[in-house]
Order: sequence, then structure tokens, then C-alpha cells
Amino acid sequence: MEDILRPIYQERASQANTLGVLMIEKTEKALSITDTFDAVLLIIVEHADEQVFVKHYTYGSKKAALHIVTKKQINDWILMGSNRKIFEWLYSGKVLFDRNEYIQQLKHELKEFPFKGRKLKMGIEFAKLIRRYTDGKTLFDNQNYFDAYNHVVHSLHHLARLTIIENGFHPEVTVWNQVRQMEPEIMKLYEELVQSHEPLEKRLELLFLASEFLIHSRTRLGANHLLDILADKEVWTIQDIIQHDELKYYSVDLSILLEYLIDKNIIAIENVKTKGKGIEHRYYKVVKKI
Repeated sequence: MEDILRPIYQERASQANTLGVLMIEKTEKALSITDTFDAVLLIIVEHADEQVFVKHYTYGSKKAALHIVTKKQINDWILMGSNRKIFEWLYSGKVLFDRNEYIQQLKHELKEFPFKGRKLKMGIEFAKLIRRYTDGKTLFDNQNYFDAYNHVVHSLHHLARLTIIENGFHPEVTVWNQVRQMEPEIMKLYEELVQSHEPLEKRLELLFLASEFLIHSRTRLGANHLLDILADKEVWTIQDIIQHDELKYYSVDLSILLEYLIDKNIIAIENVKTKGKGIEHRYYKVVKKI
């Protein structure tokens, strides 16, 4: 397949903007990694008008995909975990071109997983966990058990991902295979939720009780990144928090995480008078480092 695709990637490799080229070939055990294409060419570039540009090709009975992706987009995918295939592509892809050992260094960083990157990823996963758990609990309390079940499954998934990151690894496509070795207790919870013959209401009730303890025990790790940043100033407006270069990655889950930490007396609210009668600005400050 490489010989067939060579004319496509050689032209790109000669351009100064190109940092690296990888080829990922389809295997019977992991068809989804290439979206069933026989091969995927991943070309990483320094800059481009579009963060991601995709082309599809056919050659006889075979099909191939070309993905031209900026360095920034690759970093965002790795940070956010929003494209889990990228880990497989980087881990198992054949390097066809590597300018100044960019891909080799990227693979090394993935393997080493620097602690600063881990802290941010743990914060993002913890915020998603709190969102799913809170929404699921609300639905459960309103007796919407099937919708609550959906949120609980997702909350366990985020808890599993958080555990993997805590252990110094990137969550991959097969998250539960990773968790089975690292945290059997979470795996057991997941199995009880999806395999138990107890009524759904009873399964959810027991799981909420167990999850509350597991979430509480990970609050220090999960909130550490956010609290470190908020400790830099005495008080913050919500707009200041949202616009912070690192906190913007928390996206829509940031407010629910703040409310959770307020409820735990880790973050406090400071009210400041406005010109409007009876209306006050709501500011936030760290009261307890954990």
C-alpha cells in the first residue's frame, strides 16, 4: 500500500510546513481504527487554513484516506481525548517522514506523559465526571431511570479514564481493559450496573452510593489543576475563569465543577455590591487547598 500512496505523501513531505507523515493500515482486529479504510495517511503540518483536511481515494478494490492535521489540532486531541484513534495512529502508525524527529519526540511525550499535562487532563475528566454524575442523580431523583442509567454509564467511563490518567497512562480505545488491571473496584461497579439482574432502580441506587465515595476520594486529584490556577488571584469573576488559557478546555463542565467545589467548602463565594438594588456580583475564591 505504501508504494501506491507514495506519490500522494511525497509531494507533501517536500514542503517545509510538513512535520511528519504516518501510514496506518487496516487490521482485522481493529477495523474501526481506520474507519474500515485499507490505509490512512496522517500528515501533520505546522500551520494550515483548516485544522483538519480530509481526502478519500480508491485504488482498484481498495480505499485510502488522507488526513492533513495541524500540530495544534493534534495537541488538542491528545489533551482533550476527543479523538481516541489518534493515540492508535501515533502508537502503531508506520513513520514515512519525520522532520527534525518531530514524531519521535511526540511519541516520547505520549509515553512519558508529563505531569503538567496529566493534571489538566485529570481536571477535564473530573469535570465531565461531576457533570454526568450530577445530571444522572437529578434524573434518578425524578424517577427517570433509563435516562439516569445513560448518564451513570458515562460517569463510570469518565471515572475509569480519570483512574488511567492518575496512573500515568493515556486512556485508549479499550478503556475497560486498562481499568481492569488498575482499579478492579471500578470495573466491578460497571459490571454490576450492566449485568446485574436487580431492578434498574435498585442498581442505580447502589451505584450512586458507591460512586459518591469514589468521586470524593478523587476530588483532590481531580480539582488540583483548577485550584492551582485559582490560587494565583484573591478573587475571580466567572468570565475571568472561563477565558483563562487552560481553563477554557473545561468548556461547559466548568460551572458544574465550581458548584461541586463550593458545596464541598473548597471554593467560596464572595458577593460584591452592584449599582442595582439588592443585586450583587458573584466572585469566587479558593478557601481550602486539598
